[in-house]
Amino acid sequence: MNQSKWINKNIGSLADKRVVVTGATGGLGKELCFLLAGMGAKLTLACRNKTLADNLAEEITQTHKNAVVDFVPLDLSSLDSVKACITELKKLGGIDVLVNNAGVYNVPVKKLDSGFNNIFTINFVHTYYLTAQLLPELEKQENSVCVTLGSIAHNYSNLNENDIDFSSYKKASKIYGNSKRFLMFSMFELFKDSKVKLAVVHPGITLTNMTSHYPKAINWLVKFAVGLIFPSPKSACLNILYGTSHYTNKNEWIGPRVFDIWGKPKLKKLKTCKPQEYQNICDITSRIYKNIK
Repeated sequence: MNQSKWINKNIGSLADKRVVVTGATGGLGKELCFLLAGMGAKLTLACRNKTLADNLAEEITQTHKNAVVDFVPLDLSSLDSVKACITELKKLGGIDVLVNNAGVYNVPVKKLDSGFNNIFTINFVHTYYLTAQLLPELEKQENSVCVTLGSIAHNYSNLNENDIDFSSYKKASKIYGNSKRFLMFSMFELFKDSKVKLAVVHPGITLTNMTSHYPKAINWLVKFAVGLIFPSPKSACLNILYGTSHYTNKNEWIGPRVFDIWGKPKLKKLKTCKPQEYQNICDITSRIYKNIK
């Protein structure tokens, strides 16, 4: 596939639009930022590490001479950092696209001040809070959109009201999948009455730093196998880019068309959350958000 031709055919203009990307300095986020800069978007890198952000900005401007790239600190494990980030982002003078890309997978599980474990807090609680607080800013812009990364891992879990963040679970795929399940379905509810468009997207399976949790002895083999069988991050992030121009309604998502792993982006129905569970997730989300506020 000629990527440039595909982008020109399928993605609307992003020239001079402000695009905020969380978790921009690694994996899919980094590849996405290069594509966005090439389309003339004004980039805001919302991430933890300023050095990595500065290095990425330099790389981008070396490739795209007229690129506009700035940095806002964001540590999604810290509510204070999230609130400070929101304050800074509101000073930008308009956000056209918010890309909720940041997330963690198989890291040591620990409880945070949020009352939940770090994976649930980063992937869902604080990402949801950031989005809800920025929604009025997005609504000021015409044709604004929030692109939120889901995951096929959400299939691995169902709501457990006795253990909302899955802190008692051992499998990383379930803990991670639960956090993405909350994020995906709560976003549908958050945006249902907003003029801001929502795109829940997923990249399928690709080689990112999420594989780094494997023991060193087999990590190289995992990376080789994933790189050989599955799409590259550059190809996978087209699903995210597609979400800037193609949107989702309740219980829809965008991802690779073949088994949710290979192929061009496609809009699909989600049949993984029954109405009662959906409502329970939304009710829990509402309580969590009110407690934060």
